[in-house]
Amino acid sequence: MKSPFINLSLLILGLSLLLTSCREEESVLIEGPQEETLKANSNVANLLQNTTSNDGSDDNIIDNASCISIELPVTVQIDGLEIVVDDPNDFQTIEDIFDEFDDDDDVLDIIFPITIVLNDFTEVVITGMDSLEVFTDDCNGENEYDDDIECADIKYPVTASLFNSNNEVIDTITFSNDQELYEFIDDLDENDIVNINFPIAIILFDGTEAQASNLQMLETILEDARDDCDEDDDNDYNDDDCDNCTTDQLSDVLVACSDWGVDKLERNDQDLEDLYLAYQFNFANDGTLTAESDTDMFSGTWETDGSGNNISVIINIPNLSDFNATWNLHEIDQNASESDVDLRMGDDRLRFRTTCNNNGGNDNTGIDDSALVQELTTGDWYITNYFDDVDETASFSSLVFNFATDGTATANGVGMTTNGTWSTSAGDETLLELNLNFGLTPPFDVLEEDWDVLEVTNEIIRLKDISGGDGTTDFLTFERNPASNGNGGSDLSSVLVDGSWTVSSYLEDGNDQTNDYEGFTIVFDADGSVTATNGSITNGTWSAQNGDNKLVLDFGVTIPLDEFNDDWDVIAVSDTQIELRDVSGGNGTTDTLIFTKQ
Repeated sequence: MKSPFINLSLLILGLSLLLTSCREEESVLIEGPQEETLKANSNVANLLQNTTSNDGSDDNIIDNASCISIELPVTVQIDGLEIVVDDPNDFQTIEDIFDEFDDDDDVLDIIFPITIVLNDFTEVVITGMDSLEVFTDDCNGENEYDDDIECADIKYPVTASLFNSNNEVIDTITFSNDQELYEFIDDLDENDIVNINFPIAIILFDGTEAQASNLQMLETILEDARDDCDEDDDNDYNDDDCDNCTTDQLSDVLVACSDWGVDKLERNDQDLEDLYLAYQFNFANDGTLTAESDTDMFSGTWETDGSGNNISVIINIPNLSDFNATWNLHEIDQNASESDVDLRMGDDRLRFRTTCNNNGGNDNTGIDDSALVQELTTGDWYITNYFDDVDETASFSSLVFNFATDGTATANGVGMTTNGTWSTSAGDETLLELNLNFGLTPPFDVLEEDWDVLEVTNEIIRLKDISGGDGTTDFLTFERNPASNGNGGSDLSSVLVDGSWTVSSYLEDGNDQTNDYEGFTIVFDADGSVTATNGSITNGTWSAQNGDNKLVLDFGVTIPLDEFNDDWDVIAVSDTQIELRDVSGGNGTTDTLIFTKQ
């Protein structure tokens, strides 16, 4: 867990420390309170350095070492299958392969050379496994204590002031990430005078923020965070080995979600799941359960005991003996579209699966809002696009929006603050919606909607709402950069006409039909015409509407290009790729289209 944020003012004497390009300099006379001086090798300085050191645990499934990380992309081979890991999400792909079978020996080979990043952010090029083991052998084992504090993140930017012995500020320094702050503290000398600006915000492991108003409070917060959560130093991925599982958590998942199916059942080296494809299992709070198919219904009981990795699950269904055993809970895995409960007993395995997500309920009645909440409640946001028939973005210029984890929000302008609230729920056209309310005072009254979430990244949150009155579509975009244009800095119309494009992906209601468009080259002209060529030429039209948040395509009746005839929501725009989505107004199916520049 390492993320940006904080406000620190450090004082330093030696000009030798003023080498970092990110530091901003100014000369001022000011009395520096000595009680707030950050001393080299002090406990609070060490805690700060341990909090900002490079966390190497995320990629343990590749290198089995928590004190180093491998710089992505990296290529690995698993049982002859080659995987290019260029995103942390690919760690889950590796674990899925490892977990597929229990009776095979999964071997992961790293394709060298690679670059590793040490705890102090030093980068080292590694050319072979022997060289890598020189570094990994110095790391502690799985879940063993280490100095790295992973349960707290400092909120950036952090500022620091450097004083001389006459209490004159000789430099003001700004840090924007962990590495810059770590290296500064590492270079801190006993004679340096560094003053910290408070308050400082610390993001804790549960997403809440703690505010430190002085060095003592900062020290206390970081001390408390040292042992507040599992540091995820396991060699699997995403901490799903149930170190922190509880019987209450398991019960909540099993009872809240219904119609569990048997995704995996192996007893005595025999795969039996195909025998139970027609069965749906439902668990009740009173310890009873039912297993029902189109023709049969059986009743049984279930109970749990223990904690962490030692939770037993006793299942007894008199007429279905294949399930009857005292199982060990191996994993609870939940995402936006399904939930898994994985049970083990020696080499035997039972895995239940349902189309139910993190908050309970089936068929998307629950939601996984963790990514949105994490980004929304971190840092400042600006409205860079509001389109309601016409572009009304200017109404929100110079306003800074902040969203707190308790569901409150503020919009701060020159000499004014408007309070509001926010919440999340299942969306109308998307899995997730963001509900905003800043009151009825213009221009904030137009924000009071249940906005469907189109895109969430660290830099941009894109929303849309279909009016319940006239059926028109409004678009709202928050970005970190107030000078952007609502499309993450890339203008759709300008990007489209710059070069030629191919169809890199077309999914119609989840069915991959990309191959139908192999060999097509698509060129958009500034006059609104478009041509698709694959030996013959198909002419069509295009237009960017609603502040470049909608792309309207029409290729006439020519197959297969007629599939593209629609009003597409623009999900993401870059200089090399455009992602579009359309939700059918009839049956609610979702189509996704991605153009990639040649």
